[in-house]
Amino acid sequence: MSQQAAFDPKTATPFLTSRGHPGWLGMRYSDHGDDWVELELPWREDLLGEEGQHVLASGPILSLMDMASGLAIWKAMDRFEAIATLDLRVDYVRPARDGAAVFGRSQCYRITRSAAFVRGLAHDSDADDPVAHIQAVFMKIGGDPKRELPGG
Repeated sequence: MSQQAAFDPKTATPFLTSRGHPGWLGMRYSDHGDDWVELELPWREDLLGEEGQHVLASGPILSLMDMASGLAIWKAMDRFEAIATLDLRVDYVRPARDGAAVFGRSQCYRITRSAAFVRGLAHDSDADDPVAHIQAVFMKIGGDPKRELPGG
């Protein structure tokens, strides 16, 4: 039986964000830990929300947090497995600063045999002054549903 390599967000992110919607948005790897991942969404004029404002729209920030959450789940499980977003709540606290990139950090804090639970925040350089907070639940699609993960 072959041993599957550990999931490395730094290696996986360029592949996962090079195509489709994340690729068009230009998401990039920023940092990660055992159960969290942080991505960067660079500021771009075509991603602005309101006329006359130079802040990123809420939609791209939602996409950033969704992708960071998926990566955090795979990091916490230490493997890639099909997942689907069931519920993703975003509470916007303030607009991002004019011309600033937004960073999305998500932490997977609980995994059961069929779901993964995530929390996180978006910030524009200072995590103590967030742009938004998120709470999410993802459904696990792949793997053996009878196999319980530790702590689940």
